[in-house]
Formats: sequence, C-alpha cells, structure tokens
Amino acid sequence: MAKSVKLADIAVKLNVSTVTVSKALSDQKGVSEELREKIKKLADEMGYRQPSAIKREAENTSYNIGVIISEMFLDKYDSFYWQMYQAVTQRAVAKGCFTLLEVVSKDDEIKLQLPKLVQEQKVDGVIVIGRLQDAYLQCLNTRAGVPVIYLDFYDEKESCDAVISNSYFGSYMLTNYLFEMGHTKIGYVGTILATDSITDRYFGYAKALMEHKVTIKKEWIIEDRISDIATIEVSPEDIIRKDMPTAFVCNCDLTASYVIKILQDKGYRVPEDVSIVGFDNYLYPGMSNIGITSYEVDFKEMARRIIHNIIKKIATPNYKPSVVIVQGRVVHKDSVAKISE
Repeated sequence: MAKSVKLADIAVKLNVSTVTVSKALSDQKGVSEELREKIKKLADEMGYRQPSAIKREAENTSYNIGVIISEMFLDKYDSFYWQMYQAVTQRAVAKGCFTLLEVVSKDDEIKLQLPKLVQEQKVDGVIVIGRLQDAYLQCLNTRAGVPVIYLDFYDEKESCDAVISNSYFGSYMLTNYLFEMGHTKIGYVGTILATDSITDRYFGYAKALMEHKVTIKKEWIIEDRISDIATIEVSPEDIIRKDMPTAFVCNCDLTASYVIKILQDKGYRVPEDVSIVGFDNYLYPGMSNIGITSYEVDFKEMARRIIHNIIKKIATPNYKPSVVIVQGRVVHKDSVAKISE
C-alpha cells in the first residue's frame, strides 16, 4: 500500500508551513490566490486526500463480510448465536454491506481447513461468532489475508480484536441480587475454563461472595459441559445433595433451564425452595416452565460495534485492535424468591 501524503510533505516541497497548506486546501483566509493554486495543484499531483474525504469514502463503501460459526453452536434449537448472527446481518445491511455465513464443521476445524469464503476470496473481512480452537483461530489470522474480528469471545493469548458482553460484571450483579434477596448459600453452575465467558462469569460470582465474606465451597461449583463446550450436561447428583445451596448462579439460561428441571423432577420448587439466575436472557420457547431472572445481552449494540469495527479495520491502514465490552442489564422474572435470615 502506497504511503499516504501528508500536509507536511506538501509544505516541504513549497517551503511553507503546514498551517498555510491546511488553510489553502480548506479555502480559508490568509493565503494569496497564487500560492493557494500552487498548493492545490501540487497536492493533486502528489495524490493528497483530505481525512474527511477518506472517512466519507470508507463510510460509503460496500463490503462483503464473512461470518463463520462452528457447527457445534447451531443445534436443533433456535440458537443464541443464530440470533446474534441475525443482528449482525441487519446491522451490516443498514451500513450498506453484505454478509456471507459459513458453518465450520468439526472436521474442518481439526484439519485447519479455512472457510471457502476465505479460500475463494469472496470477503473483505471476517467475523468469528463463538470460540473455535486456538490452532484454528491462529491459522485463520495468519492465512486469511483479510481482517478478522471475534464476537462474544476473546483470545487471551495474544492481542486481538473482539466485541464481548460484560460477563464478569453481569454475573457479579446477579450474585449481589441474590444476596439482596437474603441468600448466602449460593452455588455456581458452569465448567470453569471451558470458555472465556463462563470463566469471567465465575469470577464475577466469586467477587460478590468475597465481598460478602462468604467462603466459596468447591462442591458447589458444578460443571455443565463435560465432553463438548456446546453440549450441556448437568448431573443431578451434583445438584441434589444433603448440604444444598439455596440459590444457583448459572452461566447461561440454557444451563439454568436444565438445573430447574432437575430440581423440579426431585420435588423441589423454584423459586420457593431454590432460586435460580441465568445469563443471556435468551432461551428457546418451551425450555423452561418459569421465567428465568437473567442478565440480558445487548445483541443490537454488540452487532453495531462489531460492524463498525470490521468496516474501520478494512478501511483504515493504522487501525488499532481492541476488546470492546458491551453492557447489558439484569432482567427480573420468576426464578428468585426472597428468603429470611
């Protein structure tokens, strides 16, 4: 890519100040007409483009944006990531861009087979929704030849570009809400280190317990993903025990729905006997017979930020990557009851 021409480059050629060049090019007073014409002619010959013009051009350019999702995240239910993809598509269209979706199979992920939309150079940038294996992500970043941004996860091993929900603070708020409702025996359901978001949500839970001077019980930290990060497996033996929590913080609403079913099958009432909170405020209809108090992920804002960033990354040579954290909100429903001390 050719080096962009700066005001200082023009100023040096004509032995004038950059202020003079700026005034001439923006038709401000304080520059003679003869010098103004010289400056404009030289700027044109050198290929100078004003920043405002470059910005307008970038904003008005239509790009093809690839979106890739692992097949394990698109199950038989109307998945969370499918809703996220739809929000991304709507925002892309609003910005005059087009999206191309490709689902990455488990086999292709293991074999480090890049998506066809990348191999055939059909896209100007790629959005990855949901975490893929580290080796695959490294391969994608190295060989794609186009900008790559992550949605709903980040890579802690290297500087990356990502837009995520505020998992840590959201779980912290939910746990504090349970304390406000009188609960002190609070468990956490989620396989720590399975994903960034599950781990961050655990630390939000842990912070709330520490602030309330409540000891974290190892036996109340319950795994929900044994063999696959996208497959929920909650053991009834882990939930139902002699010394049970009065409330559970679940890392997502789908896990919360499984915990509620286990409790109800064993004769416990939710929330009268045990309170439950989830995360995402998204659950396929029919998965739970009660409304789950949850931290709502702002799909639209996450989509807005990811499309803004991918367009900027495609169009701007000196773009700086960052992890953008999008706030959500606690949504109170029917799964929490107040208890007395």
